[in-house]
Amino acid sequence: MRTELRVLDPSIWDDWYGKLVLAFGGVPEAPEESALWRELTECERSIGAWDGADIVGTAGLFSFRLSVPGGGIVPAAGVTMVSVQATHRRRGVLRAMMRRQLDDIRAAGDEPLAVLTASEPDIYGRFGYGAATQNAYAEIDTTRVRLTVPEGVDDVRLRAVPLESAVEACEAVYARRVRTRPGMLERIPGWERVPLLDPPGDREGASPLRCVLAESGGEVSGYVRFAVKPDWDLAGPKGTVVLRDLEALDPASYAALWRFLFDLDLTSVIRTGPRPVDDPWQLLVSDIRRCAVRLRDSLFVRLVDVGAALEARTYTTPVETVLEVTDPFCPWNEGRWRLSGDAKGASCERTDDAADLRLGVRELGAAYLGGVSLTALAGAGRVQEVRQGALTEATTAFATPVAPWLPHGF
Repeated sequence: MRTELRVLDPSIWDDWYGKLVLAFGGVPEAPEESALWRELTECERSIGAWDGADIVGTAGLFSFRLSVPGGGIVPAAGVTMVSVQATHRRRGVLRAMMRRQLDDIRAAGDEPLAVLTASEPDIYGRFGYGAATQNAYAEIDTTRVRLTVPEGVDDVRLRAVPLESAVEACEAVYARRVRTRPGMLERIPGWERVPLLDPPGDREGASPLRCVLAESGGEVSGYVRFAVKPDWDLAGPKGTVVLRDLEALDPASYAALWRFLFDLDLTSVIRTGPRPVDDPWQLLVSDIRRCAVRLRDSLFVRLVDVGAALEARTYTTPVETVLEVTDPFCPWNEGRWRLSGDAKGASCERTDDAADLRLGVRELGAAYLGGVSLTALAGAGRVQEVRQGALTEATTAFATPVAPWLPHGF
């Protein structure tokens, strides 16, 4: 078999995207959903794998800007819409597309990072992507769990608003939150529509999305978007609140929005979408055991340019270390790098000095946003300490005050 990779011609987007949908089970999407993804697709950064006249593989890139430790924003290539048809799997199609993408990103020279979310987490490690963030999901029994809120909550005004008319206010809050937590994406034009996707066929009996704004001092200080799924039995109502997203600029507004969800009539459960693993609501509840918290991998990070990527973030404590990096898929990253940095900035340059730590680019990607400990990776045999004390120094420097988090997929 001989396949050919071609840049996506916008005129065949429907066929290309249809092959992606087929590879993921073949269930057609709602028209509004596919229309949005068509609008967001960067065709010049998307490719198809062709076997004769047939598209047998798809892959795309989004031009993202990602928050990194220290509050900086870094250009990142968002790997997306990756698929291989069942008839052509395990024949090198995926590898060829991954090779093409990383070569193209490197040639452009603008994005030191590539990021993705994985349908199956064991696929992308061999291409140097490390699982860097986790999402927390919960089902909170609001009949048994109490909420303790901080002072000032009663001063927060809550206002229900139509979903569409609240977009600008919600995006203003979101934009102020991006730099406060690594792993969040700046929402470039068009991406504000992604959190609003709400096809009726995906609601599973829940209502359309609703929006409530929090206001403090006369300004919007938070928002929550949610739905309600009614349910009844002989004992009475037991509906579910389906939380889509919630952001706030201060603790009082944050707690006021959570209290609102807890107090919704005719409901007994809050089921959350992806939340940060250190989301403060977990410290407001009376019984975390009755919240059924579970974790799942989320954002995978790949350093395309080791030096530029490590210079793009800051470090919690001063660090001076030599990293010996292995990267068989992108050998231009191989070798020793001297990282010098602190909370103000960093430099990372090639060196012939002896290594302090040895690790693969996959492990470096996992640790990059501060959510995965280098010490934990060493405990799993995936990082080797050469100079005594270097592991603790680097682990402390790479750590972040808050857990990294990706609010929504792509």
